[in-house]
Amino acid sequence: MKTLSIDIETYSSAPLSKCGVYKYVEAPDFEILLFSYSVDGGPVQVIDLACGEKLPHEITIALTDDTVTKWAFNANFERICLSRFLGLPTGEYLKPSQWRCSMVWAATMGLPLSLEGVGAVLGLEKQKLTEEPH
Repeated sequence: MKTLSIDIETYSSAPLSKCGVYKYVEAPDFEILLFSYSVDGGPVQVIDLACGEKLPHEITIALTDDTVTKWAFNANFERICLSRFLGLPTGEYLKPSQWRCSMVWAATMGLPLSLEGVGAVLGLEKQKLTEEPH
């Protein structure tokens, strides 16, 4: 495994837009609901953590493996959330040097800074799912 592309869906009672990712993950009810990944550009796998599924051992190991480059849109969010998920103490996080951010790459090409916006501009067949608040 050389690359691991990651997308997570999370929940926290702390409002992300008001408090930022660090406070968001410190909320006692923070959790990762879904963990989607692709190894070396292969098929996407979805793990439903909210329903009790577990990450495969090799994926858990890859999250801390210096030789595996992790990719995500807004990689810092995934990195901080996964640090909490893995049980790292507050203030200790997965190494940023192992991560690449596709949002930064999109910005360098003049694309929007949202995953939804990038998908729309590129006319991608599969778009980001959005949920209406209830």
